Amino acid sequence: MSNFNYRFVLKTLGFLLIIESLFMMAATVVSFYYHEVAGDAMLISSTITFFAGIFIRLVGTDDYEKPIGKRESFLVVSLTWVILSAFGMLPFYLSGGIPDISNAFFETMSGFTTTGASILTNVDAMPKGLLFWRSITQWIGGIGIIVFALAVLPMLGGNASVLYDAETTGIVHERFRPRITQVAKRLWITYVVVTSILFVMLCLGPMTFFDSACHALTTMSTGGYSTKQANIAYWNSPYIEYVLSIFMFIGGVNFSLIFFLLRGIPKKLLKDEEFRWYAMICLVFIAVISLCLYFSGQINNFEHSFRTSLFQVISIITTTGFTTVNYMGWGAFYIFLFCLLMLFCACAGSTSGGIKIVRIIVLVKNAINEFKRQVHPNAILPVRLNNQVVPIDVVTKILAFMFLYLAILGVSFLVLSFSGITFEESIGAAVSCMGNVGPGLGEIGHNGHFNAIPSFSKWYLCFLMLTGRLELFTVLSLFMPAFWRK
Repeated sequence: MSNFNYRFVLKTLGFLLIIESLFMMAATVVSFYYHEVAGDAMLISSTITFFAGIFIRLVGTDDYEKPIGKRESFLVVSLTWVILSAFGMLPFYLSGGIPDISNAFFETMSGFTTTGASILTNVDAMPKGLLFWRSITQWIGGIGIIVFALAVLPMLGGNASVLYDAETTGIVHERFRPRITQVAKRLWITYVVVTSILFVMLCLGPMTFFDSACHALTTMSTGGYSTKQANIAYWNSPYIEYVLSIFMFIGGVNFSLIFFLLRGIPKKLLKDEEFRWYAMICLVFIAVISLCLYFSGQINNFEHSFRTSLFQVISIITTTGFTTVNYMGWGAFYIFLFCLLMLFCACAGSTSGGIKIVRIIVLVKNAINEFKRQVHPNAILPVRLNNQVVPIDVVTKILAFMFLYLAILGVSFLVLSFSGITFEESIGAAVSCMGNVGPGLGEIGHNGHFNAIPSFSKWYLCFLMLTGRLELFTVLSLFMPAFWRK
């Protein structure tokens, strides 16, 4: 521990708090524009966050050229989400919008991790400034605050790649150039451009300027926070549903591939094996559910059946969590299908949570190879992805990831059930928060909320959100004594 660069940790956290305060100030401007009482509390929150960032930054005075290791990077990334949530809850708490600390922290952590699980029972009554801040937390968390910092703060220098790898999702990272700062800039430019396009398209529909801005932020981050308690069903607009379906699907695609697509190079996207699986899974589930809903008589109009299935399948697989209907009332068969989608989720390098399809692909191919080895025990059968051999250590890590993911879910079912939640809701809450999906099962499904569950369960679910967002190893490594030994 003598070589641990704690000053780097403090200085980085200080910079990130300053960035958060600037985003918070943007929400404060919105609040003052609408002449809301909450504006004063938001201004105070932004000021507290800004000066806290300045203070922490000044404490960390170490030279950034000094290299850092995984201990510092994992700690920085994990603490970033916790500390940003702790300061990010101040507007909710100080304004009285969410007067309970457990609820305020839960709402903010759910925002930054793009989970979308909410404790609010009347979203429509919330001040617009708080709703806008709520949407911003999801937009920041979608592509990653660390990635944003790498794009705008050259002071990270040679430590950039370590932080990038600790926060970004997936088993391999598509990089445009060796310089991670350039990668981060291009990811964020792509993110901003696509969000802006969506905003314009939503403005052309029945949404107001404010609602369009909030939903553009929460759609591209696949977060799912809405400005209405009735969610997307409030507008009852096929145009809105189709537009959001398209952009939720885009949010589930690896953003490095979207960058190449915008540059006029669609070949990379179309040749990507994970994208093809993602598109195929969406098509199969949409076809099955829409046909079943139509022929069972639950939805008599085929276009309505297709549109509803399209929206809900893409919303769930991308972990966005928007809803237009109470799918919990469709029956156990549909709930089972949606639970599968909650586990699969979308592509690595996207803003969605969950296991990621690339891991499913590797596991399926590895299982097929095991069957082949039964016949040819001496054969060398590597797993290939996009015609490239996946290193055996990556396959092993995926197996470990899947074991840990399922083990944590199993333990979580028991912990949440013990805290007083029904078993169905425990399963739904654990799968939803671990996969950063949002909607659960039972009373917390569809337009349900997490307000009624015990405070202990909310704090535990916050831990699951963080662990799921950073894909297990970044967070869990901090609890391993061997990780901290010299």
